[in-house]
Amino acid sequence: MEVKNFAVWDYVVFAALFVISSGIGVFFAIKERKKATSREFLVGGRQMSFGPVALSLTASFMSAVTVLGAPSEVYRFGASFILFFIAYTFVILFTAELFLPVFYRSGITSTYEYLQLRFNKPVRYAATAIYVVQTILYTGVVVYAPALALNQVTGFDLWGSVFATGIVCTFYCTLGGLKAVVWTDAFQMVVMVVGFLSVLIQGSAHAGGLHNVIEQATNGSRLNIFDFDVDPLRRHTFWTISVGGTFTWLGIYGVNQSTIQRCISCKTEKHAKLALYFNLLGLWIILVCAVFSGLIMYSHFKDCDPWTSGIISAPDQLMPYFVMEIFATMPGLPGLFVACAFSGTLSTVAASINALATVTFEDFVKSCFPHVSDKLSTWISKGLCLLFGVLCTSMAVAASLMGSVVQAALSIHGMCGGPMLGLFSLGVVFPFVNWKGALGGLLIGITLSFWVAIGAFVYPAPDSKTWPLPLSTDQCVHLNVTSVPSVFPSRPAIADTWYSISYLYYSAVGCLGCIVAGVLISFLTGHQKGKDIQPLLIRPVCNLFCFWSKKYKTLCWCGVQHDIETEQENLENGSAWKQEADSVLQNGLRRESLAQDVGYDPKDKSYDNMALEKITHF
Repeated sequence: MEVKNFAVWDYVVFAALFVISSGIGVFFAIKERKKATSREFLVGGRQMSFGPVALSLTASFMSAVTVLGAPSEVYRFGASFILFFIAYTFVILFTAELFLPVFYRSGITSTYEYLQLRFNKPVRYAATAIYVVQTILYTGVVVYAPALALNQVTGFDLWGSVFATGIVCTFYCTLGGLKAVVWTDAFQMVVMVVGFLSVLIQGSAHAGGLHNVIEQATNGSRLNIFDFDVDPLRRHTFWTISVGGTFTWLGIYGVNQSTIQRCISCKTEKHAKLALYFNLLGLWIILVCAVFSGLIMYSHFKDCDPWTSGIISAPDQLMPYFVMEIFATMPGLPGLFVACAFSGTLSTVAASINALATVTFEDFVKSCFPHVSDKLSTWISKGLCLLFGVLCTSMAVAASLMGSVVQAALSIHGMCGGPMLGLFSLGVVFPFVNWKGALGGLLIGITLSFWVAIGAFVYPAPDSKTWPLPLSTDQCVHLNVTSVPSVFPSRPAIADTWYSISYLYYSAVGCLGCIVAGVLISFLTGHQKGKDIQPLLIRPVCNLFCFWSKKYKTLCWCGVQHDIETEQENLENGSAWKQEADSVLQNGLRRESLAQDVGYDPKDKSYDNMALEKITHF
C-alpha cells in the first residue's frame, strides 16, 4: 500500500505529547524531591483527590487497544460492542461496593498484601507472580498497537516507535512516581477525547452527516445490536458481552493492582469511590466515541473495504488508514489522532510499570529486607520501574504475533485475570475458605482458562462463529487479494466445542473454576474458623439478605465477629493505631495522613477519641 507521510505540523503535535508527558515527570521529580519515601513514590502519600484519579483510571484501560481496535471491531462485526456499557456499569458497582472498601480499610499498598492477611504468604506470592506475568504480556500488546499505527500512517520504523514509547513511559514513571503517572494520565485522557472528537466531526462531514452514517450502518446490518442467542460459542452476543465482559473487566478493575493502587492513593474512601464512579462516565464516553468511529468508518469504506481488498494487511490498521484519508488536506490532525492512540498507550504502560514496581517492592523486596531505609527503598522502587519498563517494551515483540489487538488484550486478561478475580472473591465473599482452598482454586482456575485459551489459539473457532459481517470491494480500483488455500489441521471433537467458546468467557471460566474448586477443597480439608479472621478482610454478600436477624447474620459470616461494638475492642484497636502513629512519628517518617486520621495533636500528643472511634469502628 501507499504510505502517506506526516506533514511538519503532524510531527509538532505528536512531539508535544511526548514533551508534555516527560515534563510532568520532571515536575513531580523536582516537587517531591524532599519526600523521599517509597510510600510517596508508589501511592502518592495517600493524598490524591478523585478528579485526576478518575481520569487516570479511564485513560489507563482505554488504551490504544480501544483507540485502534474497538472501531475496527465495530466496522467488521457491528455495533454490539456498545453493550460493554452494561459490563462497565456492573464492574464499577462491584469494585466500589465490594472490593474497594476491603482494600482501602486494610491499609495495604499492594493488593496481594491482602492475600497474606486473609490466607498466607504462599498464596500471596503465587498471585503476585501471576500478576507480573499477566501485566508484562498485556503491556506488550498495548505498546505494539500504536507503534503499528505510526508505522502504517507515516512509514516510521515499527520497532523504533516501540522503543521510543517504552523509553518515554519509563522516564516519567521512574522520575515522578504515582503522582506523575496520575497527572500525565489525566492530560492524556484529554488528548484521547479530543483525538476521537476530531475523527467523529470530520468523518461525519465526509459521510454527509450523522443521519447518513446511521442509515448506511443500518443497511449494512451494523446496528443489529441485541442478539440474545445463548450459544457460548458465538463471538459477540448480548450474553457474551454483558456477562463475559463483566467477568473480564472485573478482573481488570476489581482486583488489579494498577487500579486499586490509584484508588487507595486517594485521601479518603469517599474520594476513592467517587473516582471509580466518575471514571465510569469516562468509560462510557470513550466507548461511544469508539463505536461511532467504527460506524463512520464503515460508511466511508462501505463500497471498498481496504482490508479484504488487500490495501491494508491487518484489521487494526483500518483506523489509522481512515484518519489519513479524511485528514489528507488538514496538516496537524493526523498527528493529533496518532497522539490520541499513543496517549492511551503511554498511560497504560506507565500505570503498569508503576504497579509492577509496587507489588515487587512490597511483596518481595520488603519481605526479604524489612528494614530498608526510606532513601534506599525509593531508589529500589525507581530501579524496579526502570527494569519493568525494559521488560514491558521488549514484550511488544511477542505481541506482534498475537493477531487482533482487542482480542489479544482481553484474552490475556481473561486467562490470568479471571482466576485472580476468583481468588480475591474467595477471600472477600466466602469467610470459610482456607488457604488450601484458595491456592488449589487458583491453580485449577489458571489451568482451565489457559487450557481453553491455548486450545483456541491452536484450533481457531469455525468461521460461522467468528466471521465478520459482509464487506464490499465492488468499487475498489486495485485489488491486491491473493487467494490462499485453506489448510486446516485435523481437529479433535473438543476443538468445535470447548476451544470455540467466546474469548470473553475465558475470564468467567477461570473465575468460576477457581471459586468452585476453592469452596470444595476448603470443605474437604477443614474450613476456616471465623474467629481467626479479621472482620476488615471480608464482606460477605449473603449478609445483605440477613439484615433482619443477628443470628442469621452471624451464620452468614461463619463465626467472624462482624459487630465490633464493645468498648474493650475499640480500646484495643485504638491502642494499635496509637502505637503505630507514635512509632511513625518517632522515626521521623512522613506519615502525616495517618496521624491526622487518628486525630493526633503534636502539641500535647493527644488523640481525638471521636476520630479514633470512626477509624476503628468500620
